[in-house]
Amino acid sequence: MVGVVPRLLRGPLGAIFTQAAPLRSAPSALRHLTRSSGMKSERRPDHLERTADVVRQEVVSAAKVCGVASESPSVKRVRLLIADKDFSFKAGQWVDFFIPGVSVVGGFSICSSPRLLEQERMIELAVKHTSHPPALWIHNQCTLDSEVAVRVGGEFFFDPQPADASRNLVLIAGGVGINPLLSILRHAADLLRGRASTGRGYEMGTVRLLYSAKDTSELLFKKNILDLVNEFPEKIACSLHVTKQTTQITADLRPYITEGRITQKEIRDHISKETLFYICGPPPMTDFFSKELESSRVPREHICFEKWW
Repeated sequence: MVGVVPRLLRGPLGAIFTQAAPLRSAPSALRHLTRSSGMKSERRPDHLERTADVVRQEVVSAAKVCGVASESPSVKRVRLLIADKDFSFKAGQWVDFFIPGVSVVGGFSICSSPRLLEQERMIELAVKHTSHPPALWIHNQCTLDSEVAVRVGGEFFFDPQPADASRNLVLIAGGVGINPLLSILRHAADLLRGRASTGRGYEMGTVRLLYSAKDTSELLFKKNILDLVNEFPEKIACSLHVTKQTTQITADLRPYITEGRITQKEIRDHISKETLFYICGPPPMTDFFSKELESSRVPREHICFEKWW
């Protein structure tokens, strides 16, 4: 099947789509666990080149910015109202991000739970400031009611069905690699709430988040993460790592903070046949931990990673 990269023209909710250059798309069947890999070249490939062979949905939806806030000194959080009722995603996936007047297409992981989309027709993104044109637009030009378009893609997701075997999750994040893992964490919390209220649905195991950033100011979504830990103390736990902390750590964060990188021992302590590992961060980090897990005889189908660039 051949997809198309849309050109954006002004119209209702800011987008009317016409055909442009063909973009290859993989078969529609999505897999629970897979690997993503980067292309190597002399120049940095853009998002569409790196993901040309990755599964995408056919729906390209107009969207309107309905919230913009600073999540950290270097990261903006954006909330989008999605126009197309057929737009959906699985926890952990990303979107192609089309901006009128910007020729480069962005690629940003969704950090909200699928339930937010189901209930309010909204998704959230968190974008780090870089020189990449879509990121620059979000930091310098994006405002309430700005109009864009989005299309879901990606093979990195957690989407258990009610009858599936219960699994534990270990989520390993570096920097803005927290985004898809926060979506998975929030989805796991929604599954726990659903099971508690109805006695039906998927039986979620435990979830442990290992998250590393430069310092506490760059640990994104701290309050959201700790709220979930406190809501489900027997099911959700986190270990927050800082590698270059220069200021005093606040009392509320201190019990959860470790100074230094995530260690091999921390990872090995959580290996079991019921555990799935999701890793997202800079390529050296994802390569290191995926190889460490393989050397510890974790089945490849239990390791899922995605690299951010």
